Amino acid sequence: MSDTDSDEQPEGPSRSQQRREALAVLKLAEDLVALGDALLARLPLPAEIIDEVRRTRAVTQQIAHKRQTQFLAKQMRRLDDDVLDPIRRILENERGASRKQAANLHQIELWRDRLLAEGDVALGEWLTQHPQADRQHLRTLIRQAKLEAERAKPPRAARELFRLLREATPDA
Repeated sequence: MSDTDSDEQPEGPSRSQQRREALAVLKLAEDLVALGDALLARLPLPAEIIDEVRRTRAVTQQIAHKRQTQFLAKQMRRLDDDVLDPIRRILENERGASRKQAANLHQIELWRDRLLAEGDVALGEWLTQHPQADRQHLRTLIRQAKLEAERAKPPRAARELFRLLREATPDA
């Protein structure tokens, strides 16, 4: 037999796996820096990491900011996965909620455009889906928005129409 046993497995993860994990933590650090203060305060992070996130935000020069973010990621890699996993889940839920909100707002924009383009046909469909909506007020706003568009005026009525549609839509 030779001195080297080919049956031995290297201990721990491979270098490639370690790199993937480090890059994932770096991405998480970048996400934390981009968060607002309200959401950051809700995360179950140690105080020193929150302080480090705030220090990273304060750095404005590009290369220095990148270096500070990498330092933040280094500090975060010292934390257990038990601390990082809940943070990842919370951020993923927030991303999903913001994507859903953006999709809802996009649907409202489509309805507004459709109401302006099709008039009473689209209004009838909207009122079928939202019977609590004020038909007369919607008609007035549609008429005003069309006049503003024809006269190249600022779209005050179109914005008001969007706001009214958003309020009538429970998911938005």
